[in-house]
Amino acid sequence: MRASMETRERTRSMIRIACIEPYVYRFPIETPVVTSFGVMRDRPALFVRVVDADGAEGWGESWCNFPSVGAEHRARLIRETLAPLIVDRSWEEPADVYDMLVRSTEVLAIQSGEDGPIAQAIAGIDLAVWDLSARRAGEPLYRHLGAVGAADVPLYASGLNADGWEDVATKRYAEGYRRFKLKVGFGREKDISNLRTLRATFGAQTPLMIDANQAWDRETALAMAEACAEFAPVWLEEPMRADVPAPVWTDLSRWSPVPLAAGENVRGKRDFDVAIRAMGLAYLQPDIGKWGGITANREICREAVEAGLVYCPHWLGGGIGLAASFHLLAAIGGGGALEVDANPNPLREAIFSQLGPIRDGALSPGDTPGIGVRPPLRDLEPYRIELPPC
Repeated sequence: MRASMETRERTRSMIRIACIEPYVYRFPIETPVVTSFGVMRDRPALFVRVVDADGAEGWGESWCNFPSVGAEHRARLIRETLAPLIVDRSWEEPADVYDMLVRSTEVLAIQSGEDGPIAQAIAGIDLAVWDLSARRAGEPLYRHLGAVGAADVPLYASGLNADGWEDVATKRYAEGYRRFKLKVGFGREKDISNLRTLRATFGAQTPLMIDANQAWDRETALAMAEACAEFAPVWLEEPMRADVPAPVWTDLSRWSPVPLAAGENVRGKRDFDVAIRAMGLAYLQPDIGKWGGITANREICREAVEAGLVYCPHWLGGGIGLAASFHLLAAIGGGGALEVDANPNPLREAIFSQLGPIRDGALSPGDTPGIGVRPPLRDLEPYRIELPPC
């Protein structure tokens, strides 16, 4: 009798996925987002809705910023390749869905050379299934991930362009942000001038970060770190290419007067182990929509914190992935801050704002089940891109 009751209870708690729907959006922008490696002329987003057999839903998001057709491509991967693998099947927990999708597509990723896009599509599904699981349990995601309680999460305004950043940063300060990250990699004179002005604008106590987006070699990175040190940046992010061998990173970290940060372009458990233990990083910045989702990254982030690194999630997309990143950071802790794109984007603002007001540079996790937000589909409809029929 007891075994029978346990079987019925497990059956009720299992997740049976009824459908998966990708939603593609593009918001046209007046001021392009400029990095050292490319320009974004609109803001894309790929949201993923998972519905279970009881009608409960969960929302996720895949990284899709580049190339310009990335969102549509990953949406079709979800709809035509990944969804058939998991729809109408039952799962005990979200990690089972993730593990099965990874196993089932490993050879395809090799054959197609599309391990990145496939990983991003899987990550979006994983986020949605975790949100679904937490909503079914009636828990906020950070608590569903094991956090008994969570302190307010610090935020920082990111993506400040080399040109025209002043108005953007001033508006975000008025909204409650107290940390800022500036893009560099546009020439020594311009980078230093921008950093000097940013420091003068917000004062000596304001935490400032700088992001080179893989712009430099080792020698240039060290020279720029030495030049920027006068302005006390908290970290120098991706000063070199992510695929530069670990010993070169370690050497740079040994001599750089500014702590190093990286992780958004690391993919796979083995490479993250190297990043945590052999690159000399002070800050680890995995992107849960780019690889690994919640399932793989929660273990990696805990290991990073235990190893003495600070976990600061990377995110430069819409509001769904940002909310999921917020909850993972709240669950992991360790003193990190959440990246919030400072540039206008209703695909982020109309969603992330549902979590509540920013007070003195931080946001409270709250008690709303799941990630605590849903996309306002009717309001976002003008930006939606219809996918061709299967």
